[in-house]
Amino acid sequence: MFRVQPVGQDRIDIEMSGRLESNDMRAAIANLEMKCEHIRDGKMLYFVHDFEMPSAGAVGVELKQLPQLIRTLKHFDKAAVIADEKWIRNLSEVEGALFHELEVKAFDMKDAHAAEAWLHH
Repeated sequence: MFRVQPVGQDRIDIEMSGRLESNDMRAAIANLEMKCEHIRDGKMLYFVHDFEMPSAGAVGVELKQLPQLIRTLKHFDKAAVIADEKWIRNLSEVEGALFHELEVKAFDMKDAHAAEAWLHH
């Protein structure tokens, strides 16, 4: 599952769980791009739970559409990642370091309120 929910004019919440296949990834990227096109200086709250590695086909779709994803990320200044797995939190912060315009901080599920506070600080 990959769900994108706009929250006001400058924020989206994303929830991801389970395993994404090629068609899921294609639809997720299109949905994300559409819902973010009017956001500027935005904030993203990302929930990742019960995550399974995407299929090889889904990773291929993501790599093919990487330029679109990068353009979409440029709509955001901050992203808080809330994840139940430590390796996902670590990977999120490493990926965030690759995008100098986007400040990324990862939180454990039990720290969801702290993630919200950080996002709006």
